[in-house]
Amino acid sequence: MELLVYGIINSITLSLISLGFTLVYSISRVPNFAHGALYVASGYLTWLFLNEFLGIPYLLAILAGVIITSLVGAAIYQFILVRIRGMEISEIIATYAIGLAILEGLRWGGLRGGTFVLPTFFAGSINVLGVSVDYQRLIIVGAGILTFIILYMFTRFTKVGLAFRGIAQDERAAMMLGINSDMTAVLSLAIGSALAGLAAVLLLPLGNIVVEGGYNVLVFAVAVCVIGGLGSWGGVIVASFIIGFAQILTEYFISAHYQMVVALLAIIITLLVKPSGIFGKQKELEERV
Repeated sequence: MELLVYGIINSITLSLISLGFTLVYSISRVPNFAHGALYVASGYLTWLFLNEFLGIPYLLAILAGVIITSLVGAAIYQFILVRIRGMEISEIIATYAIGLAILEGLRWGGLRGGTFVLPTFFAGSINVLGVSVDYQRLIIVGAGILTFIILYMFTRFTKVGLAFRGIAQDERAAMMLGINSDMTAVLSLAIGSALAGLAAVLLLPLGNIVVEGGYNVLVFAVAVCVIGGLGSWGGVIVASFIIGFAQILTEYFISAHYQMVVALLAIIITLLVKPSGIFGKQKELEERV
């Protein structure tokens, strides 16, 4: 039961980490390799608002951190990516360079050591199927499920969400119908960055805010998206559960130090066996050779 409960929790955690990366790519086809840096930046901004700058209430500090991260994501597209849109290699290099600049800038600015910690929302734990689970992890599970439901409703019952779906399905046809591709991409970067920030403020109370966490989050997000299929929402959920349970089993039977190895091996195996991912829409390797 412990493996089952914590496997589900870890899987939903990976879904939250990957959601912003998937949303941006599925809509604008931009691989946002600054995703991990925005995750760490949001957590650090929340910590600064809470402890150094204003000492404002925790909820307002969270909102401020997530909103600023969202604006940074929008600015990344508006001032940089718009100039190289459609040049896949340049997009990867640019976003990864931006992520490096953010992370190393935070390190230079003082984000070192393990002293930066966000408080948990509620202290204590409860038994779930006979397994002790702290309230913070239960909040993560609830928030993850609620986020997926909200995004599902948003993309199907709002004008902006329908524009997102139109651009994702056929950009040229959507533009002929009057949908602004660049504005849609700006909004997708903003929302994707906000989702990275939301994941940060939910997950970072379980550990420390460290620069290295940005690199780990990026690897996990890429692993989930590659295995599930780039641009596939259903693939994100399935891949999160595959990697999530694989990591828990590895931690239980071998060591927690091999969780990153599991994610990297999963990427390699997927690219060898099914390059398009489980639900990916890209052409198979044999179709492109």
